[in-house]
Amino acid sequence: MNIARVLGERVATDGDRTAIVDNSRGANRTLTFAGMDAAASRIAARFHASGLRPGDAVLLLQPVSAELYILFTAILRSGLVAVFIDPAAGREHIELCCADHPPKAFVGCARAHWLRLVSPAIRRIPLKFSVGVPVPGARRLDHRDPGATRDAVEDCPADSPAIIRFTSGSTGPPKAAVRSHGFLLAQHRVIERSFALVPGELDLVTMPMFVLSNLAAGVASLIPRADLRSPGSIPPASLLRDIRTYRPGRIGASPALLENLADHCAERGIRLGDFRKILTGGAPVFPGLLDKLADVAPNADIKAVYGSTEAEPIALLDRREVSPEDRAGMAAGRGLLAGFPDEATRVCILRAGFDPRRSPMTEESFRMATAPGGEPGEVVVAGPHVRPTGREGDAAGDAGLRVAGTVWHRTGDAGYLDGRGRLWLLGRCGARISDGHGILHPFQVECVAHGHPGVRRAALLSHQGRRVLAIEAKGPVDAGELKSRLGWAFVDAVRIVSRIPVDKRHNAKIDYPALREMFRSE
Repeated sequence: MNIARVLGERVATDGDRTAIVDNSRGANRTLTFAGMDAAASRIAARFHASGLRPGDAVLLLQPVSAELYILFTAILRSGLVAVFIDPAAGREHIELCCADHPPKAFVGCARAHWLRLVSPAIRRIPLKFSVGVPVPGARRLDHRDPGATRDAVEDCPADSPAIIRFTSGSTGPPKAAVRSHGFLLAQHRVIERSFALVPGELDLVTMPMFVLSNLAAGVASLIPRADLRSPGSIPPASLLRDIRTYRPGRIGASPALLENLADHCAERGIRLGDFRKILTGGAPVFPGLLDKLADVAPNADIKAVYGSTEAEPIALLDRREVSPEDRAGMAAGRGLLAGFPDEATRVCILRAGFDPRRSPMTEESFRMATAPGGEPGEVVVAGPHVRPTGREGDAAGDAGLRVAGTVWHRTGDAGYLDGRGRLWLLGRCGARISDGHGILHPFQVECVAHGHPGVRRAALLSHQGRRVLAIEAKGPVDAGELKSRLGWAFVDAVRIVSRIPVDKRHNAKIDYPALREMFRSE
């Protein structure tokens, strides 16, 4: 089993169709599925001729572009293992990652090769390839160069590693999250169905990890002229140029990106009539954003997606299925509605305070540890497309538990299932407040705050024994009036701050540790 076989099958049926429209550098480059396959075949031949063999790790540092997916496809079809790290995390991070799983080859753009000057670990990698342009000490790779091809796709067991992605290491040493060929195939099948991928559609790509499923499903991917590493900072006007030029029918994006785009369009009376499907996730999606998107993209089917790196998707929420009662519940402190679990996903709620490390996880003990409907606890999930973090062979990793042969991923999110089987989210388990007033979860309060038109972001935390709601405003906010509305939550103070720190990947998740540190340093 090799996920690259699915990509190869697409060539047989859709070879002449567009696979990628690359506008990443302002140039309209279009590659068909057949062209992508031929380019990957030439790169695979170079890898093989250089002595790389199945199972060898290849460190890949290439900006989001057509070249990235050509190289990635060549790595997969060769049975090699693509290794991804965050070079911005610093030299020590690079050294630890390379020591943990030493690469046999380093493939990167010219700028990435500057890392060789500061990283002994990268200098020790035996084979080095530069993409497109010559770099001293590296072999040049250009998929346009004529030469030998290697059409064979290596056979791989389902559990063979395909990708190793290292965590940032912000809370400890970086950890390797391994994705096998079998996992990627199972994940693709779930995404293809859940996200309704239809051959021939054009998808405006802002989440690069989903391009693999697009390629496998026959969906064309439009790579915009934007820095996708910081979605919340992408100028809406830049995206609009690509939208007007190429008229994509679908987009999947961070809430931060879509909020900026929707606000920009609303202020100028712009309508995004070509969009038929809009998916947003990677961070909390509040109902106000879904409504904004419906206003500017009236023809679109709009869905919020709840998932994680280990399980994508977990649950989906169709805006049209959010009832007035649901909205009233979110405005009254019930939390954030995430929708029905995907049909491939099993969702359970672990009782608050239960420590599975202290109990044998038989089916009976697991059943006793799970909460009934309506009772909050930690969200745990299982399914063919779910894999906890950890190394290959360490099935439960450090974020999962094994129950009679089934591995459940612990999301670290608090939530509960309502009487209809829908999932409601309450925020991170570690961010809940437990004090003399009882237990309070962040989303109970933050959902209420996001209903205020002047609130850009909101974050609840305990500071010096007081319940404090931090507000990053985009318009007038009456802190006293908002505090009064939250009387049931015993919020001690509402503070307007210049910014609330968020995650680097989606620019939308609240970074609670950084926010607490910001408050402590004042």
